[in-house]
Amino acid sequence: MQQKAVLPEVPKKSKIKTSAGDKVISVITYVVYSFFAFVCVYPFYYIIINSISANNLSERGKIIFWPQEIHFKNYTSVFNLPGLWDAARTSVLRTVIGTVLTVMISAFLGYMFTRKTLWHRKLWYRMVTVTMYINAGIIPWFLTMKLLGMTNNFWGYIFPMIIQPFNIVLCKTYVESVPLELQEAAEIDGAGTLTIFFRIMLPVIKPIMATIAVFAAVNQWNAFQDTLLLMSEPKLYTLQFVLFQYINQASALKALVSNSTSSSAMMASLAHAATATSIRMTVTVVVVFPIICVYPFFQRFFTKGIMIGAVKG
Repeated sequence: MQQKAVLPEVPKKSKIKTSAGDKVISVITYVVYSFFAFVCVYPFYYIIINSISANNLSERGKIIFWPQEIHFKNYTSVFNLPGLWDAARTSVLRTVIGTVLTVMISAFLGYMFTRKTLWHRKLWYRMVTVTMYINAGIIPWFLTMKLLGMTNNFWGYIFPMIIQPFNIVLCKTYVESVPLELQEAAEIDGAGTLTIFFRIMLPVIKPIMATIAVFAAVNQWNAFQDTLLLMSEPKLYTLQFVLFQYINQASALKALVSNSTSSSAMMASLAHAATATSIRMTVTVVVVFPIICVYPFFQRFFTKGIMIGAVKG
């Protein structure tokens, strides 16, 4: 008779016993982190529900948790704003071009500052990092930009923000964590500096590049002051600046309607139009939504990239 094969018994998973104190700590941890998550998410939720609720209720602060009398006329008003799409194109172009150049130059400088063959590399590195602590101010900056021909020039958005000392420090720290043997092996095979950078280092330092891309994209997208100081041609206005002007016009219109005693049909129609509060909420959603959509694509690199160099030894 053939004997049946006896399969080994699979050990049952032992349950980890937790004490009452551990359970209490776990509950407290969940409550605390849930509270902080609510604090982070609720402002965005509050802005969205106020932008789609009745304008008169939003103006009086009646919309707290749930939208009421939902409509999308505020977004129609904002999207029909003259010059909005030109400004959006300018913001997208400066964000894409500025982010790419910032990431590439930060990565290259961070790599070069680790090369012992760079002439006076410590001097150049200190000259770059000292700008993190010393700032000449707005007036000298404006005069410099004017002398360089950057007023009413699209590249005035790009060039001043390419070299960011903090980003260079992050890249330098990350490159220093990469085994030096990779570069030495490439040098033995006859690879030059640019070959090592583009073919060896760039694939390795992708996490820190993604981190810098997040920083650069947010800075470029949210930049507002450079438009105010450098640009006077409407075709070069950014989305944030155009919407800021719209907010000011809405506030002035609301004040005019509130202070007027006229009962004409025109004033009555204005009183029921979009309020300053509803426009502010709508504008905030329009400005924030694109950058929120971009962030999840870089999130998996963000923690790894920013933590490099945080722990030594």
